[in-house]
Amino acid sequence: MDETHIFFISFLILAPLIYLFKLLTQQKGRNIPPSPPSIPIIGHFHLINGHIHRVLQHLSSKYGPIMALRFGSRPVLVITSPSVVEECFTRNDIVLANRPLLLSGKYLDYNHSTVGAAPYGQLWRDLRRVMTVELFSTARLKSYLGVREDEVRSLIKNLYKDSFQGFAKVEMRSRIQALSFNVVMKIVADKRFYDTRLEDNEQALEFRDLIRDVFEIGGASNPGDFIPFLRWIDYQGFEKKLLKLQKKSDSFSQNLIEETKTKRCGSSSEKGSDTTFIDVMLSLQESEPEYYTDDIIKGNILLLLQAGTDTSSVTIEWAMSLLLNHPDVLERARKEVDNYVGQERLVQEIDLANLSYIQCIINETLRLFPAGPLLVPHESSQDCTIGGFDVTRGTMVLVNAWAIHRDPTVWDEPLSFKPDRFEKMGNDGYGYGFIPFGMGRRQCPGSGLANRIMGLALASLIQCFEWKRVGEDLVDLSEGKGLTMPKDEPLQAMCRARQRMNHLLKAL
Repeated sequence: MDETHIFFISFLILAPLIYLFKLLTQQKGRNIPPSPPSIPIIGHFHLINGHIHRVLQHLSSKYGPIMALRFGSRPVLVITSPSVVEECFTRNDIVLANRPLLLSGKYLDYNHSTVGAAPYGQLWRDLRRVMTVELFSTARLKSYLGVREDEVRSLIKNLYKDSFQGFAKVEMRSRIQALSFNVVMKIVADKRFYDTRLEDNEQALEFRDLIRDVFEIGGASNPGDFIPFLRWIDYQGFEKKLLKLQKKSDSFSQNLIEETKTKRCGSSSEKGSDTTFIDVMLSLQESEPEYYTDDIIKGNILLLLQAGTDTSSVTIEWAMSLLLNHPDVLERARKEVDNYVGQERLVQEIDLANLSYIQCIINETLRLFPAGPLLVPHESSQDCTIGGFDVTRGTMVLVNAWAIHRDPTVWDEPLSFKPDRFEKMGNDGYGYGFIPFGMGRRQCPGSGLANRIMGLALASLIQCFEWKRVGEDLVDLSEGKGLTMPKDEPLQAMCRARQRMNHLLKAL
């Protein structure tokens, strides 16, 4: 027997013993949250089978709203209680402001240098300030009002071409994705990427596939992040896949940067007239080239495109699916739009403040199908106490928003689609029981943009068209795979332009 075999056998014998000794030593004298039985080395990985938010909800129903798990060598805390969420993002907000350092962040976030993946510190604060002031402030959102309205009009125009003669079967996912992609691309690079029909544009299809691959591989669990031995051998070729995807995304983002640099060189506009995210970042790069590098710009371009496109389009698709299954809700929403806007003009974004039921529908959709069912993971930067339990430094904290949104102790008839509940309580009436965009200092800064896109698109689809299901069966609401919990099957529906809106739709 050679030395390699001896080493391997010794590892198999000693590793479980070392693991158990370390675990018992760490837990001695500490108040540990309830936890299911685990297996040495892999911890609780054997319990994760299927949609992880559903698995964790089932486990939490047995072990409580604060549950300790171990994924390999990494301790994990699962939260499914609004009161504990409040404690996490008020008293422990700074302690939990870090993100876990995962292998995907090395490649897709350029060594964890994006606003979503950066550790809590100066770089994160600087990037967060750029996002909130230069992209998502009220003034900036107003400046891109025309972009959002133009793209919604484009969606409506293309649907009208298919449905002005009568009910037509339409596939909605690609159309809604095109809307979201174009809005975010205009904000990022002042570039309209493709027409509402993705299939007509090869470059658009490549971009869509890139974003899809980023979400799929980002949403996949990499055992190497939790069991170091598997990372050493690149188990299942995960690192090779990341490297290949990183090269593809890097080329795409670099091309956008070069295009913007060319425009800036040929522009006679005065300094300070930056209009896009890339413009803003390049201006910062001119003053601090060693700090705002091309890699930091490219990483945040990709972050904005994936966070700002798929989340909005997924929610609109879920909302339309729910409305098709609940025609009474759809009819009430249509009456609201008709009563306030009428049929002599198309709905505008400024109308949304008076279309409260449309917002209730969006909130109820986000409650049932949050785009981030587990939010983005947090990590404790030091030992702390949560819900009376001791939490060690380096613990990954998962907030199961999907489970909280369906908790019968928080919501009446939690599995039912009832937009009226938000009308009665107000949009913020459920506090920490309704957290689709996260909470605390690391919550999503783009929620204002997302709500504007979703609200205008949904109101326009309801105002301009009649909708019904393709057949008698209800629209399937099965969940697919991915970070944003998309529908398993793309939405198909029967669509017909409303006769009373024809005079406006013809003019588009």
